[in-house]
Amino acid sequence: MNDNHTPEQPGTPEQPTPHVAGAGHDMPSAFTSPVHPSAPPAGSAGQGFPPPHQPVMNAGAAFGVGAQADPNAQTLPVPPYGEYTIRDGETGAPVTPVATAPKEKKPFGAGKVAALIVAASLVGGAAGLGTSYLGNTLWAPSVGSSASGPGAISVNNPGSVNETTAIATEVLPSVVTIQAAGASGSGSGSGVVLSDDGYVLTNTHVVTLGGAEANPTIRVTTSDGRLYDAEIVGTDPIYDLAVIKLDGAEDLKPIEFADSSELNVGSTAVAVGAPLGLSNSVTTGVVSALNRSIQIASSALPDSAAEDAPEDAPENQGGSPFQFDLPGTQQRGANQSISISVIQTDAAINPGNSGGALVDSEGRLIGINVAIATAGSAEESGSIGVGFSIPSNIAKRVSEEIIETGEATHGLLGATVQDAASLESASVAGAAIVETSRGGAAADAGLRGGDIVTQFNGLPITGATDLTAQVRAVAAGSEATVTYVRDGKSYETDVTLGELDL
Repeated sequence: MNDNHTPEQPGTPEQPTPHVAGAGHDMPSAFTSPVHPSAPPAGSAGQGFPPPHQPVMNAGAAFGVGAQADPNAQTLPVPPYGEYTIRDGETGAPVTPVATAPKEKKPFGAGKVAALIVAASLVGGAAGLGTSYLGNTLWAPSVGSSASGPGAISVNNPGSVNETTAIATEVLPSVVTIQAAGASGSGSGSGVVLSDDGYVLTNTHVVTLGGAEANPTIRVTTSDGRLYDAEIVGTDPIYDLAVIKLDGAEDLKPIEFADSSELNVGSTAVAVGAPLGLSNSVTTGVVSALNRSIQIASSALPDSAAEDAPEDAPENQGGSPFQFDLPGTQQRGANQSISISVIQTDAAINPGNSGGALVDSEGRLIGINVAIATAGSAEESGSIGVGFSIPSNIAKRVSEEIIETGEATHGLLGATVQDAASLESASVAGAAIVETSRGGAAADAGLRGGDIVTQFNGLPITGATDLTAQVRAVAAGSEATVTYVRDGKSYETDVTLGELDL
């Protein structure tokens, strides 16, 4: 078994942070430096700072500072480094800059960060600013972290930064790399920060090494290079989610949750995590499909998980194209599978992205990356553009229950189901009820063998896996609306779900 290690990166000396109006910083009230009024005019903006003894003409106007100078004088931006005197372009006499009142600051999301980056890039270009300024200003590390540690965002061309750069800047501090080790081996994955004091959401298969370890040693690395020991708060093998707690953590940046029910196919999707142990990796794509359900073999399941499972589910998933993406370990043989509702994305997800974030164009969490489809075995193939994430609404509910009680609950329909497409008598696709459990939720709601469920809470059901995944996605005791077909006619009934025993 191979550990995935990220070598420490040497730090670099801290550099002063310049102040430039228009880039979100306060403007110094005055600049002083020896200049010669009779020196030749400076070159055009964008060619760097003026050398010593060149006049700075009407410099304040370029950055919104109301210097009292000749309005026809040549304009040259005030450089952010050093001290300069602002002088009248005609007489050479010193002038006093008059600072304009700052505009009221309004909150903004990652989508508006892109506009800020572009604006700062344009200002930087006009004043001859280079990459170091943009990096030190927009992505300055938090107090106590290295000026150029593992979490630094590389920007070599400030003029071409884009939406993905802004999203990465927003999200990376909220994503961590997880290393788990036990007697059976070791592996790595990812996680997202839930609280500033160190609660982190990830996958069960990450912190149990695919079900091989109940209590592994866990080490977590934040995006800025801080290391923490961590303990498992609780695992939920039914939806492959888990919460861990970092020892002694503080001042972490929690991720913001989006409402995954409002997603559209084609929406921006950015995956952030540690594929193959490569921390702080970012890939981008779109939401390829919604309300997708998949079956994945799991070795972490209790025997009771077989309740409500599709009747025609294979006993093992060795030939399934869907795999947990955990590098450093081999999948254990499993004779049970879980059915989960997922978001499908073409953002590249590879082994090690498990537990990491799938975010929208505002940098908000829309899913927890969980699995990939491969053309061959998980060991032979990487991403083929078909990755899966657990919707944020499900992840939020499960994580909150785990933090509160140590475990999560899941609905139970109390019925054996199979794909309607496998029945010659079926006229529509859906989940055909084979039989119901006496006293169960399905029977109490009037469902019976032969009914074909076509919708669950308004979501389409195309087969047994869909129905099982949607029932498991909601909490025990939830009220749900089931649409079904009986004798060629469509009906609707309300169901109070039972609780799956774990």
